Order: sequence, then C-alpha cells, then structure tokens
Amino acid sequence: MFSAFKRVALRSFDRSLLITLALAGALAVSGCGYNDFQRLDEQTKSAWAEVLNQYQRRADLIPNLVETVKGEANFEQETLSRVIEARSRATAIQVTPEMLDDPQAMERFQQAQGQLGGALSRLLAVAENYPNLKANQGFQDLRVQLEGTENRVTVARNRYIESVQAYNVLARSFPTNLTAMIFSYKPKAGFTVANEAEIAVPPRVDFGAQGGR
Repeated sequence: MFSAFKRVALRSFDRSLLITLALAGALAVSGCGYNDFQRLDEQTKSAWAEVLNQYQRRADLIPNLVETVKGEANFEQETLSRVIEARSRATAIQVTPEMLDDPQAMERFQQAQGQLGGALSRLLAVAENYPNLKANQGFQDLRVQLEGTENRVTVARNRYIESVQAYNVLARSFPTNLTAMIFSYKPKAGFTVANEAEIAVPPRVDFGAQGGR
C-alpha cells in the first residue's frame, strides 16, 4: 500500500514539476523578448508591405501620365524617356522577404525608387512650359493623384523606419540580444542615413510656381 501511495505521489510530483518547468519556460521566453521579436517582425513586414503598395501605386500611374504627355507636341523626349527608363529599372527589381535583411539589396531598391521620383519631378516641372498640357484635365488629375501617392509613400516609409528601429534596438539590447543570437534574429535593413533626411519631408510634386527649363 505504501508503494502504491509512493507511486501516486511521484506521479503527482512529476506533473507538478512539468507544469512548473512549462511555466518557467513560458516566463523565460516572454522575459527574453521572444514574443516581442515576433510582434515587431510582423509589424515591420506589414509596414514594408505598405511601402511597396504605395510604390506600386505610383508606378501604375506613370503609363497614363506618359501617354497624356505624349499628346503634347514637341514635349522634351529626353525627359519623357528618363521617366520610362527609371520606371522600368524600379519595377525590374525583384522584391523578396529576404530584402529586409540585405542592406545592399535595400540600397539598390531605394536608389531605383529615388531615381524614378527624380525623373517624375523633372517631367512635371518641364510640363509647366506647355500651357495646353497644363490645361489638360486628365493631366491635372494625374498630377493630383501622384501628389497624394507621394505623400502616402512618405508616411509609409516613415512608419517602416520606426518599425525597423524598434526591432533593431531589441536585437541589439541586452538581454534580448542573446535571444536574437539564439534564434538568428539579425538587425533589419532600413533606409540609409542619407536617405532618411531626404524622405523626412514629403516630395513636392506641385511645380506651379516654377518655370523655365
């Protein structure tokens, strides 16, 4: 009878030990930042998806803009060609989830998008020299859409920058940096320091006050 009681007591002890270890493990995982890594990782991915969504929206507006501008006689073909080529380079870059962990790939992507933004700005500035084009309602509608998209791009990029900063601080701080080492959570690639100052201000798309080539 004593042996039976001992076996029951041991089983009860084993279950209590397992429960205790499970609770301790759960608390350890929580305390080491594991759950925070999961949350911030998803937050960063979501913010990046919104950046890509707004860039794609801008790219989708360009073909209609180009066709509208083509209708203006003697429009600067070099300016138009630069927009077409810049869009082609920007959309040719294959965007993968791994890009967030690759600073060089991120830099190439940003350079391509920056070149496209610059080419668009030049085109809209040159358009000020063509009264018929300025009076074209379709062209004006596209300008308004582009301006709104550029503003949304800026907001989305800033949110992404904030998300990456929060994730990277967690990955580099003690003791959560130990968790990062164990689970191979590497700091994510953000925008370069040079670009961060530039994108802090929404791009100006309205060139109504400018003139001349």
